[in-house]
Amino acid sequence: MSKTIRFLLLCGAILMLPLGSMAQTFPSKPLRIVVPFGAGGVADLTARTVAQKLSESLGQSVVVDNRPGAGGVVAGDAVAKAEADGHTLLLISNGTAVSAGLFKNLPYDTLRDFAPVSTLGFFDLAIVTPADSPFKTLGDLLAYAKANPGKLNIASINIGSTQNLAAELFKTTAGIDVQIVPYNGSPAVITALRGKQVHAAVEILAPLLSQINSGALRALAVTGAARASVLPDVPTAKESGVVGFVASSWNGLAVPAKTPKAVIERLNRDVVAALNGADVKKRLRDLNVDAQSSTPEQAAELLRSETKRWGDVIIRAKIAPQ
Repeated sequence: MSKTIRFLLLCGAILMLPLGSMAQTFPSKPLRIVVPFGAGGVADLTARTVAQKLSESLGQSVVVDNRPGAGGVVAGDAVAKAEADGHTLLLISNGTAVSAGLFKNLPYDTLRDFAPVSTLGFFDLAIVTPADSPFKTLGDLLAYAKANPGKLNIASINIGSTQNLAAELFKTTAGIDVQIVPYNGSPAVITALRGKQVHAAVEILAPLLSQINSGALRALAVTGAARASVLPDVPTAKESGVVGFVASSWNGLAVPAKTPKAVIERLNRDVVAALNGADVKKRLRDLNVDAQSSTPEQAAELLRSETKRWGDVIIRAKIAPQ
C-alpha cells in the first residue's frame, strides 16, 4: 500500500471519529424538546408524556421548551440552528407541513433541515353544530349547503391552521359553496357555535369532547380515516358521503438534519419503546391521541406527503403566503 493511500485512509478514519464517538456517548447531557405550541395543549402534553419516558430510558433529563408563535417558525428555527448531536429535538406536526406553503420566506427548509425520528400519535378533528341545530347529520348540512350556495357558515381557528385548511379541504371535496369563518382559538369557535353565529365548525375533537358529552354541541362526523374511539357512534365524513375527504392531526419528533444516523436510530428505539408502554398509551388515549410510532423513514415520508398535500390546499383556497 502506497504512502498516499495510507495517508488518505488515515484522514478518513480521523474524520469519522467525532461522529462515531458521538453516537457511542449519546446522550452526554440533558435533552430538550422544542414545542411550537403553548403549555397545556394536546401537543405539549404529548411531548411531556413522551419526555418523561425518554428521560428514564436515556438516563438524562428531557425538558420541554415551549416556543409558540409565528406558525411554529420560532421553534423550527431554533432547532434547525441547534447543534446536530441529538440533544435538541423539535415536535413536528401537520402544522410543520402547513408552514412550508403558508410562509414566503422560512428561515429553514422544512424537508432538508430536519431529520424526522418518529411519529408520536394521531388525533381526530370533527365537524360539529350546536345541539339544537336543524342539521342532525352531515347529509343534512350538505343538502342545505347545496340548496343555499354561500349561505352556510363554517367556523375554524385562524387562517392557515390545520382546522382552517381542513375546512377548506372539506369545502372543495364536498363541492359546496360555504363561508369559512376564522376565529382566534378554540374557545372563540365554541362560543360562536353556541351563540348561533355560525352553523357549524371544524375543530380538533379533544377540546370539543366535554361540550359534546354535555349535550351542548352535536358531532356530525369525524374527519379521520376511521371512527373515533371516544365517539364510536359518530360516522366519518367519508361514511357520510364526502368521498375522498380524510383529515387528521399528528405529532412527531425530529432533529437537525446533520444528526448522525446512529443517534437518530437510538432516539427512535427509545421513542418506540415509550409509545409501546401501557401507561403512555393510556395517557395519550385520555388526550384523544392514538399513540403511533414509526421508523425515521416513515416519519420523513409523512412530512413530505403532508407538505405537498396542504400546500395544494393552500393554493386552491387562494390563501396568500405570509
